[in-house]
Order: sequence, then structure tokens, then C-alpha cells
Amino acid sequence: MKIEILTETFEPLMALQNYQQQVNQVANSANSVFIGRMREQHMGNTVEQLYLEHYPGMTERVLRESVVEAQRRWQINDVLILHRVGQINPAEAIVLLAVWSVHRADSIQANEFLIEILKSRAPFWKKEILKEGERWIESNTPGR
Repeated sequence: MKIEILTETFEPLMALQNYQQQVNQVANSANSVFIGRMREQHMGNTVEQLYLEHYPGMTERVLRESVVEAQRRWQINDVLILHRVGQINPAEAIVLLAVWSVHRADSIQANEFLIEILKSRAPFWKKEILKEGERWIESNTPGR
């Protein structure tokens, strides 16, 4: 398991490839991947930048506990979570979430569960920078 909060831009597919070289390929025939990028439009406005804050230490703990919960629910062997904080520009990657397992259903369901944790429970706060000013986002967009 690897959970990392990043302050700099990253290329998610390259990060996935680098991490995957460390994963036991024999024990993992299924891999589910989610990449989230900053969108330029939100709530009818053009968003020029996004600023993400987090609670250091607590954020990582919540994510680790969520992975442990996912491991109890599904037969998963490994998880990679990379999440940006700080200033983010449109189309830049915010999150990479990858789950490895023997069976595809376990990896897909665990991945979806962990995405929802990231959106609803993990202590991240979003401020959008608009042409008209800035605003803090009080709730995340629904996952479905």
C-alpha cells in the first residue's frame, strides 16, 4: 500500500507504471484505476484554478483506515493513492487511485468505495479561483 499527498504536479500513468513494477503480477490479475483531473467548469462558472488544503497526518490516517476497511470487504492485494494539494490548474491530475486484486469485481468495487471516501470523508478542502473572485466548496459533487 502506498498513500502519498503531493504538492507538485504528477503524471498519473507514469506514476502507475512505476508503482506497478513493484506489484506482484502473479498474484494480481485485476487492476482498477481511477484518475481524477481538475475540470474547468463547476456550478455554471469557469474555474481558473483550484486550491486544495488538507489536514496533514489526519488525511493520511483516514485514507489508510479506509484502505484497511476496503481490505476487510473485498479481496484486494494492494492499493496506490496519490492525491494533490495546493494550487492545481485545469486538466492537471488531482488523484490517482489504483487497486490490485485477483478478481476484477473486487478491484472495481474497492476502487469505487475508496473514491467515495476521498470525496466524502477525507479531510480535504477546496477553494475555486474564478474570474469573479474565489469561493470555498462546501460539498462535493455526487459520485453517481
